[in-house]
Amino acid sequence: MVIETLQGLGRWGEDLAVQFLRTKGYRILERNYKNKIGEIDIVASDEKNFCFIEVKTRRSLAYGQPYESVTYHKQMKIARVAFAYLKHRFGKVDVNARFDVISIIRDGLGRARIEHIPHAFDLP
Repeated sequence: MVIETLQGLGRWGEDLAVQFLRTKGYRILERNYKNKIGEIDIVASDEKNFCFIEVKTRRSLAYGQPYESVTYHKQMKIARVAFAYLKHRFGKVDVNARFDVISIIRDGLGRARIEHIPHAFDLP
């Protein structure tokens, strides 16, 4: 019996999210973008926006839906990283951008239920 680490489960979920987004026509710009503030799982673009995407993967609903773990504190951290990314990459933050969450439940057979939540949160 192989016991999967949380890091391995998270990586599996991010890989699945990237595949899902590509089938929906998104262009993946970055994966696991890191700076001194934190990390964004996926930076992508659709036809109109830069999309900063947090991916949450769980094996069960014992602790609630995966997206519920994207707390206000986590949202603010993602937003700060996103602003730093835009400033570093483009020299400005005045662009069309949004914050999405992809919520994945992986069952015991390795199957997944994916929920993409565009505009999951806004900045205050």
